[in-house]
Amino acid sequence: MPLPSVDIETAPNPTHSVIWLHGLGADGNDFASIVPELISPEWPALRLVFPHAPTRPVTVYGGMPMRAWYDIAGMDLVSRQDESGIRASITSVDALIAQENQRGVPTGRILLAGFSQGGAIALAAGLRHAEQIAGVIALSTYLPLHESFAAERSAANAATPIFWGHGTADPIVPLTRGVASRDLLQSLGYPVAWHTYPMPHSVCSEEVADLRQWMTSRLAG
Repeated sequence: MPLPSVDIETAPNPTHSVIWLHGLGADGNDFASIVPELISPEWPALRLVFPHAPTRPVTVYGGMPMRAWYDIAGMDLVSRQDESGIRASITSVDALIAQENQRGVPTGRILLAGFSQGGAIALAAGLRHAEQIAGVIALSTYLPLHESFAAERSAANAATPIFWGHGTADPIVPLTRGVASRDLLQSLGYPVAWHTYPMPHSVCSEEVADLRQWMTSRLAG
């Protein structure tokens, strides 16, 4: 059963979909407000799916329950990674892709997007998915389970385009963490459109404009 979500359709009978994963402690409503600023009138009919992550205790916040795609044990993000939680969220994304297929959108017309923890799952799920997706949007994030990634990545998504935006003053996911993930992906041949912005752990209007331009080329098919 796919996760509950906030769904927005830009026109009837969508031919393309964007599955957008929120950050830690937020929910699917968090990025729904970005739609008016992001959407271009030249795009085809689009369904934006903003799922709600399950609620779970998060170690780094003293075990406080909140919506999270996986547990975080330490602020460095890569020690003691919650592998079971990450893999469960990858399975949840696969179910969301299958739901879009059932609603008439082929996998090749689905973009996976995410901010922070959601971006980590978008990368981990999208680049492991058995069928080629249209692209991955990674905002203020990093690649989790990086040590097993090369062995587990999908041949179908070996050249999937990635938009990556990161703040130079990000205190939550340091720029160096994003750069290391970008470098790993580029070394494996992924085309990463890398952008940095003078911002903290957030999204800015310049980033939205760059993303709109990148999405325009991805939504042509």
